[in-house]
This record gives sequence, C-alpha cells and structure tokens, in this order.
Amino acid sequence: MNKTDLIDHIAKQADISKAAATRALDSMIGAVKTTLKKNGSVTLVGFGTFAVTKRAARTGRNPRTGAAIKIKAAKVPKFRPGKALKDALN
Repeated sequence: MNKTDLIDHIAKQADISKAAATRALDSMIGAVKTTLKKNGSVTLVGFGTFAVTKRAARTGRNPRTGAAIKIKAAKVPKFRPGKALKDALN
C-alpha cells in the first residue's frame, strides 16, 4: 500500500473527500515529524510508538574498494508496534 492507496482507504472508510483525507494524512505525518525533530515520541495506543534513537558513530566498509570509512553518529526514527497490532497480525 502506498500513500495514494492509504488516502483512498481513509476517504472511503471515513466517508470524506479524497482532498480532506489527504489533508488529514499530511497533517498527521507533519505532526509526527515535528514531534520527532524535538526528540519527542508519538504513541498511538493499540498501534505503536514512533521515537527517536541515537546511532553511534562507527567504522564501515566501502563495498567496492573494501576501504574503511567513518560513519557519523545520527538520530534515527524507530517504530515499536503495540500489543494490539501484534495480536492482529498473529
């Protein structure tokens, strides 16, 4: 499922226009991004939690040459599924 499919699904299930579904989805994604940029977390009960974790600097390898390269530390988004989502899949 891609973003267009998700918008179509939201519009159909909520009985709203595709434009309204697009605005709602974009607003939700924007809110998650803004919160994660501030090192916060977003918890959707029954679905899961979006959070930011720190990945330490490390040494990697260039696959072409095999030469060692330094990879900088970075903040990365993580998603932990909630119990209800896990139960729905199993």
